[in-house]
Amino acid sequence: MKNSLVAALLAATVAIAAVPSAQARDGIGAGGAAALGVLGGLAIGGAIASSQNDGGYYPGRPVYRAPRPVYVEEEVCHMERRGYVDAYGYEHIRRVRVCE
Repeated sequence: MKNSLVAALLAATVAIAAVPSAQARDGIGAGGAAALGVLGGLAIGGAIASSQNDGGYYPGRPVYRAPRPVYVEEEVCHMERRGYVDAYGYEHIRRVRVCE
């Protein structure tokens, strides 16, 4: 984008320098014509640069986020056999999962 703007300004400057000075009937001299040419080039360059915009969306600065935890410590569990006696006096043994 900057290269095209610089190229347009350079082309306008070369075109102004290459044209022999003409007599201006309305009182604008060579300096005024050069100034009008530069202003016209800037206007055209600005129009070209704004037409290549992506809708005005700017994503902003990057934001730091803490990384997700890679390792999550799981509970340490094991199976134990536990016995109990019911109301009728019978002993029952069950396997119970015990987590620490």
